[in-house]
Amino acid sequence: MPRLRQVPRAEVTDPLVASVYQALFGDRDPVAEPGTATGTPGHWWTVLALAPHVLEHFVQCSRMYMGPKLSLDPMLRELGQMRAGWLNGCQFVYSQHCKMARGVGLADEQIDAIKAWQVADCFDERQRTVLAYVDCLVSQRGRVPDAVFAKLKSFLSDPEIVELTYVTCCYDGYSVLTRALRLEYDDRDDPVVEVAAPDAYDGADFMGGRR
Repeated sequence: MPRLRQVPRAEVTDPLVASVYQALFGDRDPVAEPGTATGTPGHWWTVLALAPHVLEHFVQCSRMYMGPKLSLDPMLRELGQMRAGWLNGCQFVYSQHCKMARGVGLADEQIDAIKAWQVADCFDERQRTVLAYVDCLVSQRGRVPDAVFAKLKSFLSDPEIVELTYVTCCYDGYSVLTRALRLEYDDRDDPVVEVAAPDAYDGADFMGGRR
């Protein structure tokens, strides 16, 4: 279960939360009867509903990046969102934006290759430059070499770079939030744990000796 309480429909008083619940869950109580059209449990919405102003900000961000004012190519947008989810180990963001990427025209080969784009030959030079920039944003926390930024500017306008940076950083944050609160597909234990040795193990090192 998520680490925070979920808001059942009967407790909803905020109009925005009510409209989101209706759009995603119909007349169901999403806590008692979870599930969205894409197959997710729906924890993201029922937990963020604890702070309606936060949910409102997320909804506004989603409307912005999918709205007509955004000049950035939607394929590049989705490359950034998918890669941010993958780099952060966020199953929810990665999985959902694989679907979104397919919807804006990225091929299954490209979606599969997002994990190791550096050795893939299915991306053009503009897409590879965007992915290199996204890696700097997420893995290097914004430390972008001048050469990467100069190459990016050869493909994108200044406003497009602002849009790409903003949307990618939003989804970097959403990936972290999802894992921290154990929402949706990230409601799972950390797989990196000590694996118990056989009962006969006496504490020697791996080569059989002692220090």
